[in-house]
Amino acid sequence: MEHILDYLERAEKKYPHRLAVDDGNVCFNWSELLKLSRRLGSSILNFTEMGKPVAILAEKSAVTLAAMFGTVYAGCFYVMIDPSQPAVRLNEILRILEPELIITDNKNEERLEEAGYCKRSCLLGDMMQAAVDAGRLKEIREKSRGSDLLYGIFTSGSTGTPKGIVVSHKAVVDFISHFTETFGITEEDRIGNQAPFDFDVSVKDIYTSVMTGASLVLIPKKMFCTPPVLLDYLCEKKVTTLIWAVSALTLVSALKGLRYRVPGDVKRVMFSGEIMPAKQLRLWQEALPQAEFINLYGPTEITCNCTYYPVKRIYEDGERLPIGRPFPGRRVFLLDEGGKEVTIPEEPGEICVAGESLSEGYYNNPRETEERFVYPFPDEPKVRCYRTGDLGYYGRDGELYFCGRKDFQVKHMGHRIELEEIEHSMNQIQGLEKSCCLMDYRKNQLVAFYLGEAATGLVRTEMKKRVPVYMVPHKIIPISQMPLTKNGKTDRDYFRSKLEEVM
Repeated sequence: MEHILDYLERAEKKYPHRLAVDDGNVCFNWSELLKLSRRLGSSILNFTEMGKPVAILAEKSAVTLAAMFGTVYAGCFYVMIDPSQPAVRLNEILRILEPELIITDNKNEERLEEAGYCKRSCLLGDMMQAAVDAGRLKEIREKSRGSDLLYGIFTSGSTGTPKGIVVSHKAVVDFISHFTETFGITEEDRIGNQAPFDFDVSVKDIYTSVMTGASLVLIPKKMFCTPPVLLDYLCEKKVTTLIWAVSALTLVSALKGLRYRVPGDVKRVMFSGEIMPAKQLRLWQEALPQAEFINLYGPTEITCNCTYYPVKRIYEDGERLPIGRPFPGRRVFLLDEGGKEVTIPEEPGEICVAGESLSEGYYNNPRETEERFVYPFPDEPKVRCYRTGDLGYYGRDGELYFCGRKDFQVKHMGHRIELEEIEHSMNQIQGLEKSCCLMDYRKNQLVAFYLGEAATGLVRTEMKKRVPVYMVPHKIIPISQMPLTKNGKTDRDYFRSKLEEVM
């Protein structure tokens, strides 16, 4: 089976009355989730064609999940869009995507008006009243293939334009099959979903649930502001599996949440998105000594993750955590600047990934797709790989380690961010001439320097209108000159040295 709906229907057939999804307000068993998904799929068929994107502008919820599956029943692929996106960015995403239909709700309908969108949109509540068109749904299913697109996720782009990564059914099926088998996840598990649905960490939550019959427990975003409330919720829902961004785990441990209450049903903790600080990892290991801890690595372009490392011991401050071995079906290797494979211990190279589950590339962006998805081996002309832009090296222990970014892309608060997109947005502000943004890895903060007459407060206010909150620099610093390199580019080394002075 290469199509996600085959697995959704299998789960419904095997476990019709078992809990499928619980968002804290609404619960669906597998039978209820399937029926609502088919109803929404029938409604979507009236507004768009098979193979087209359907944008969903809504917070994560049980009903939103049904809308995602409904989109798939209609033969389309879904793109979740965070309603808190600034109007400028939302407009840019919709320009690239060109959807014939946007699904939203009463709460977020006005966001489309703010973004200047004036094409077709439908309210989820109205669509839920549609009758199931079994004949047309069956016709769509007969035409569906594993190579069809399942979803798109927009990430930051270096030119100021977001990039939409599109992923097929087969890519997800292949990866999640290995993922669930590797970690022994079954229908008895309860997965505590932390990530929003427009973030690829949620792909593991959703499709692990679909492919095993495990229950999906959606954790409201607001709970992460109050660790005691969050931990009570995890205990109440008897969550067994956490597949979270590093920033979410460290938020709980750093605020001493684990001193308040330990979620004792948790038996596996998986983390990704950033380097896990050894100190915070130790706090989790001490709280859950019987649980498995797994470090996951991989960008959205290769469908979630390509390597994993089971943590078998306590790591001390300053020690690096390996990113581990490839999942089955993957090939992970390092290339130097000349395109030759790097195998010498401690010699850095760009991390590249080939094999199963590579995405189809960037939607409506063939140039970028050709640049990042390449065929590096002349003697293996059919081997397609993704150049991650991440740098890695093999340790003396034979393990693979991450050691930074090749370009100006960083991970912050679990999100992949192009520093140049922040700069592009800053440079549009009235009274600001030029900017330079850096990541201070010591404090895990974004720092921006700018040349111009604009007041710092104005710059911060304007940035909140232009980019998501996780892309607004923690420190915004005016300067009197913008040093350049001999090639006429911003001298980033100069500003890296200035970080010592401003911190």
